[in-house]
Amino acid sequence: MSTPVDAEQAWRDLQRIRVPQERVYDEIERYASGGPGAAYATAAIMWVFLAGLGLDLPRWGVWLVVAGYVALVGALAVTYSRRSRIQLHRSRCDWRMFATFAAGGVVTGGTALLSGRLVESLEPMSAGLIQATVTAAVFLLFVGPASRWSTGSLRGGSGRERAASKRAASEEAGR
Repeated sequence: MSTPVDAEQAWRDLQRIRVPQERVYDEIERYASGGPGAAYATAAIMWVFLAGLGLDLPRWGVWLVVAGYVALVGALAVTYSRRSRIQLHRSRCDWRMFATFAAGGVVTGGTALLSGRLVESLEPMSAGLIQATVTAAVFLLFVGPASRWSTGSLRGGSGRERAASKRAASEEAGR
């Protein structure tokens, strides 16, 4: 026994389900990175940390700067994770998010080491400022596109499905 199915009605029903789902993914993408404020705050903390390491500090001073950096970055992470209105289930974190985190560490750390090597011949204060500025700039250039790429995998489906879903959302909003 089969019942007749109205294709038009089935499509509208599917879009009623899909449109709210797309809005959820939009919210996830918006709040996943903490926004530009989190990136700028992280870059500023990193800049102060690297500029502080550029000074000729005693060993206890270096450890104090490292402890302060870790504490500030940890506090920033806690603050921005509490602001997020949407919590991702851990199973939604796929290989893209882990790859982005690892690549960010490699790019930022590599930039810090390479720029440190390149400015060794300068006096410590100016070398530290140059190294800090270059590393923070590379971090900011990396974090935007990388976070969009990593959270883009949450949507799933092909580009055509997303385009059809967005058209349906705009049609529904126009009604």
